[in-house]
Amino acid sequence: MPSIIEPKLISGNANLPLARAVARRMSMHRGMSVGLVDARVERFNDGEIFVEVFENVRGEDMFIVQPTSRPANDNLMELLIIADALRRSSAARITAVIPYFGYARQDRRTKARTPISAKLVANLIAEAGIERVLTMDLHAAQIQGFFDIPVDNLYASPIFALDIRHHFGDLSDLMIVSPDVGGVARARELATRIHAPLSIVDKRREKPGEVAEMTVIGEVAGKRCIIVDDICDTAGTLCKAAEVLMAEGATEVHSYISHGVLSGPAVDRISKSVMKSLVITDSIEPSAAVVACPQIRIVPTAPMFAQAILNIWNGTSVSSLFDHETLVPIYEGMYRAA
Repeated sequence: MPSIIEPKLISGNANLPLARAVARRMSMHRGMSVGLVDARVERFNDGEIFVEVFENVRGEDMFIVQPTSRPANDNLMELLIIADALRRSSAARITAVIPYFGYARQDRRTKARTPISAKLVANLIAEAGIERVLTMDLHAAQIQGFFDIPVDNLYASPIFALDIRHHFGDLSDLMIVSPDVGGVARARELATRIHAPLSIVDKRREKPGEVAEMTVIGEVAGKRCIIVDDICDTAGTLCKAAEVLMAEGATEVHSYISHGVLSGPAVDRISKSVMKSLVITDSIEPSAAVVACPQIRIVPTAPMFAQAILNIWNGTSVSSLFDHETLVPIYEGMYRAA
């Protein structure tokens, strides 16, 4: 039976536009106003974070919308402190909605005397009183096992499939490309959804952040190639992969990336790249430079997160959002049914 308690949203400062968009979508679904809980999340002069919630949350089902993107440490601490404030205010349940899960790239020990920071972050989240996590496209699926609380991991590939069908028309000459061997499962998922073949760019690194050599596995000549990955940070690998694909005879190169970290020289590299377009989600609030870049397009995740929050609140299936038939009505008016 659904709870009679209404879901309530609260947000830190990491991505307020996304939190407000989720609230608007929930209002549409509920037929009643769903707003963000009135609170202040601010910093003292020495950088300490302070949270004050101005509304009664006793016995409420609370959802904290807070990606742990740059600045990762500040946004993570905001999440933990908001959770502590809600727990001490007797909230019935606290769910962390983390569209982008920071520290996910530190999911294993690659050499001696290094941490597994993703596990440490999982421990901190659970100890803060958070009882469930909702996220999207974890860098490594096994991170779900770092938690002793339920984790719902949504996928951007169903949204990307809708977007590709909407913008590319005839799909017969499309080729989905994984930029490395580790991302093959993610790329195959999208390729299966749009019935396209799959290619791989095998890369070898001399040291972190630098790619020494790239080899294309698969026939890309005469194809419109779509590179699929979960994170784009400095865009060095992405832009070089696009150059290699064009050198192998691809007619166009586009990229679909779940999380546009886009730090340092990324936007400048993309604007000068042979890539025709880069599509990212709004899991991380885009900077002014990202918004202004004509090659970058942003697709919304608010409809999917709003429905997932309502499904968690209602006790219904979250995995139903992986299905094309379920997602199309949620994005009604944005993409045509295909």
